[in-house]
This record gives sequence, C-alpha cells and structure tokens, in this order.
Amino acid sequence: MLPEGFTERYVELTDVRLHVVTGGEGPPVLLIAGWPQTWYAWRLVMPELARHRQVVAVDTRGVGLSSKPHTGYDTGTLARDMVELMDALGHERFAVVGHDIGMWIGYALAADHPERIERLAVAEAAVPGLTPSPGLFESPRLWHFGFNRLPELNEVLVRGREEEFFGYQFTAKATQPLPEQAIQVYVDALKDPDALRASFEFYRALDTTIEQNTRRKQTRLTLPVLTIAGANSLNDAVERTMRLAADDVRAMVLPDCGHYPAEEQPELMVKALIDFLASSYRSETMSA
Repeated sequence: MLPEGFTERYVELTDVRLHVVTGGEGPPVLLIAGWPQTWYAWRLVMPELARHRQVVAVDTRGVGLSSKPHTGYDTGTLARDMVELMDALGHERFAVVGHDIGMWIGYALAADHPERIERLAVAEAAVPGLTPSPGLFESPRLWHFGFNRLPELNEVLVRGREEEFFGYQFTAKATQPLPEQAIQVYVDALKDPDALRASFEFYRALDTTIEQNTRRKQTRLTLPVLTIAGANSLNDAVERTMRLAADDVRAMVLPDCGHYPAEEQPELMVKALIDFLASSYRSETMSA
C-alpha cells in the first residue's frame, strides 16, 4: 500500500505514538490529512513531491495507525504533536500542507510556531473561529459539524453503519469519484471503536479550538500561504478564510474538483505544491 520508495515507522512522542510514512530527499514537507482520512489520502501526490522534498505524511493522534488517546484533539495540542514529531525526525524548519482538519492544524502550526514553518499550503476547510459564522457553517456541506460534536450518541448511531456514514462523506463531496478501494481503506480504519470515537473528538474539542483561534487571529501570519479548493466544493471560501489571517496569500481553485483535491486532481495539486514550495514567492492568484 506504500508508494514506491517510501517507508513507514512509528514515532514515540511525550503522550502519543504517531505513524508516519516518509520518502524523498530535500527540504522537509509535512502532509496532514483531513477527516475521515489517513495519510493514504496523499498517496497520489507523494511520489512526485518526493522528487523535490523529503515527504512526511502523518497519521495525527486518533487517526489510522497512530494511538488514540481520549484527549488532546484541540488544534493547539495537535500542532504541538507535529512540532514534536518533526523534532524527532530531525527537522528544525519545514513546510506544511494540510487538508480539511489538516488545514485547521496547519493554521495552528503557523500561528503558534511561526519560527518552525517555512511555508503553508491549505486545502478545503472552513476554520472554526476564523471563517465567519453565520454563513459558511450553515451550508448543507457542513452538516456533519454539529453531528460530530455530539457526546457518544453519534458513536452509537454510526457503529455498525460505518460503510454508510463515512461512505456518504466521500460519494457526496467528490466530483471525481474516489476509487472504491481507497474508500474501503478509510472505512476499514474507522471500524475500530477507538478510531470511531477519536474521529469525533476533533469536533468535540471545537470549543477549545475556537477559543484558540480567536487569540491566534489577533496576530497575522507573514509566511507565504497557498490555498487550494475544489471549484465544485468550497471554491473561493478557502482563500477568503486565509486572507482574514495572512498577509501573503496565493490561491488556486481546481476545476472539476470536489472536496478531495489530492485524489480528484492529483496532477494539478502536486504541480501547484511544487511550484509554491520552490518559487521565490510573490502574492498572486494562480490558475489551473
């Protein structure tokens, strides 16, 4: 299941054990997947990225093959996990690419640890406490925010129906259908009761994350930021969100793409990432 040339390992941190897949040479880039996916979401962009960068694709706490504690799902803690992980791997400064919840974590990394982050690319998320509400959060696309925050009831309702609940997330939000095999990888990982519980903990921690983001947005980001969105999903909303927080933003909207750009339009996404990570940055809007 690993892309050619990549290896996997486990890294023991202070209070969590993280699973990572690494490969390539050059300056490091950390890839953080979103809900309800694992590192596997990056498989189609990792080989080309590895020609230019040392790639670290992580399962955050609660995800995939990483440990699944009961606490620590606010983005401040998740960002500290990432810094501790990259310390353990020997990387002082690194670029970050985050999708969905990975975008939440990427923003927290850039805001809380600016001295560590070289560049930030984010894709396909509304950021609680940053994205204006009411508005985007009332979109039918984001109905799961409220459901996922429920205490225990959501687990009871979804347990034994993981195929239906999580399968719907992929079929309803993708313009280019994801391969059934890939969907099965994600769903199978969530059939473990601890994984199912952890998948909701990111949302149950939102009050803490929102409080943190309210503080974070008082200081604007100065590092280069790239936003990526699907034309048939959040479109320009990702750019609008990050312009509220960052001074130097480049935006790309991918055509014929829904919520999963790394799997729906991997060639366009990896080209955008390589150009962004390699360029002498200047603020502009990119076109696909």
